[in-house]
Amino acid sequence: MKKILVMAALAICSFANAQKGTILVGGNIGYTSEKSEYRFSEDKTSTFTFSPKVGYQFNDNWTVGGEFAVSSSNNETTAGIEEKNNNFKLGAFVRYSVPLSQTFAVFADMGAGFQTQKDKVYGPGNAFSKYKGDGMYVGVTPALFINMKKGFGLNFSIGGLGYETLSYDNNGADYSKFYFNFGQTFNIGISKNF
Repeated sequence: MKKILVMAALAICSFANAQKGTILVGGNIGYTSEKSEYRFSEDKTSTFTFSPKVGYQFNDNWTVGGEFAVSSSNNETTAGIEEKNNNFKLGAFVRYSVPLSQTFAVFADMGAGFQTQKDKVYGPGNAFSKYKGDGMYVGVTPALFINMKKGFGLNFSIGGLGYETLSYDNNGADYSKFYFNFGQTFNIGISKNF
């Protein structure tokens, strides 16, 4: 009887971090800095990203909701060229999660939506140009959730796969990218189920 009670208590606790009928609030904040050196020049790129999401857990394993992301990057070269990019994404996501224990759970998010990007390029002297592109994105990101206390926890992911497009105005370039960066990136975020 003791074993059954202990197993029941563990099962109840393992689902405590995400129960049916709860609201999920979470997101990531990220910063990257990259420096590329060439024979006679170097590039420095800095990127800041903020990506919150809100969802409703309609099943013990399934959550559906909305997400958006804002990112800003700055690229400077020794040739006197500076490029500033601002990207905004708005879409929906579906999450499937599997509790492993009272503390750990794994999940995969599939997100899709629209994106827009504005680029400004400052050249030597007073040269200036700007571009605007619109497109779509879709991606799958597996992650690990660590329950710290009462459904509040940390999310860790090391990449995923996805596809995105941008079509620039005024007969500008059409851009499409398929990426598989599993094991090449590292993201930390927080989430809370209410």
